[in-house]
Amino acid sequence: MWKIQTVKRVNRMENSMILRMKKVRKQAQLPQRQTEGSAGYDLCACVEEPVTLLPGEAFIFPTGLAAEIPHGCAGMIFTRSGLGVKHGVAVRNGVGVIDSDYRGEIHVGLQNFSQEPYTIQPGERIAQLILMPVYLPPVVEVEELSQTQRGSGGFGSTGK
Repeated sequence: MWKIQTVKRVNRMENSMILRMKKVRKQAQLPQRQTEGSAGYDLCACVEEPVTLLPGEAFIFPTGLAAEIPHGCAGMIFTRSGLGVKHGVAVRNGVGVIDSDYRGEIHVGLQNFSQEPYTIQPGERIAQLILMPVYLPPVVEVEELSQTQRGSGGFGSTGK
């Protein structure tokens, strides 16, 4: 019975949550999910002409969109796997973060990490936007932290 109640509550929450988007450039394309199971909304380059990224080069692409990220969430901008794996073009800072109170145009910084030039076409899908919950507990300074088996073991401390 508990699981059924939880599912109903989640469905009500999803139905009440809306991602409001505003076009700030005429040629902007609203983000879309490509399949029913897609976790992210594809963001497109809102550029007038193709932009070629030479090896190692970076460029900040406008999307032509501003968003109202729901309170309690953040918009995370991730690399599209096709661009990253096949062409070595990825979000430059790993993951972009859009705060829920930001209302300006969304931009995507891409870098070509490959050895070959890659050209981004106007309207090309360049990244994906995924909404994620954000937890913001109060920060409390303490004298001691709880003990764990790992302790303070850092990089590689649990094996390869």
